[in-house]
Amino acid sequence: MSWSFWIILCAVLFYGVIHSLLASLQAKALARQWFGPAANRWFRLFYNFIAVLTLLPIMLLPAVLSDKPLYRFPYPWYILTGVLQVAALVLLMVGVSQTGLMSFLGIQQFLGRADEAPSSLVVDGLYRYMRHPLYTAGLVFIWLIPVMTLNLLALNIGLTVYILIGALYEERKLLKVHGEDYAHYKQQTPMLIPGLRFKK
Repeated sequence: MSWSFWIILCAVLFYGVIHSLLASLQAKALARQWFGPAANRWFRLFYNFIAVLTLLPIMLLPAVLSDKPLYRFPYPWYILTGVLQVAALVLLMVGVSQTGLMSFLGIQQFLGRADEAPSSLVVDGLYRYMRHPLYTAGLVFIWLIPVMTLNLLALNIGLTVYILIGALYEERKLLKVHGEDYAHYKQQTPMLIPGLRFKK
């Protein structure tokens, strides 16, 4: 593997660590301790802003570092992958709309239109079939890119590891917030692939 592959992979994984730490309940509690109740209003918006701001340079790395092509989907397969990518984007938008777009972005909290109580557990719609439809949509989209290079492979591997670890980390947080309700939901609903459950 080239040095650019490892730079991109390490950059994505480092981003994942920082992103996960900021998303933790401990980080939000620390923000409340430092800034008082006002932190409830701006924390989510600030978190999203930092997440996007720090992700942009990482997404540019594959384009600016030396690269090598790996494969290209031929016709008509690249049309099929394109259709599936569009479907993944639709899935992503539907999933976000179910949890509330304004709340997801942090705008609702910033405007003071959300209380401090934990958000309700969404278990219907897409969430009836999988616990993390947003992550599923993201994985489908990145792995169906019709032109793959070594740099994009590093980016995809890093994002996949981050998504899988992030999903496990998020579930620990949801168990703390929702308790037995989420434990029961987790037992009944697959994580990423509808219909796929592993018996313990």
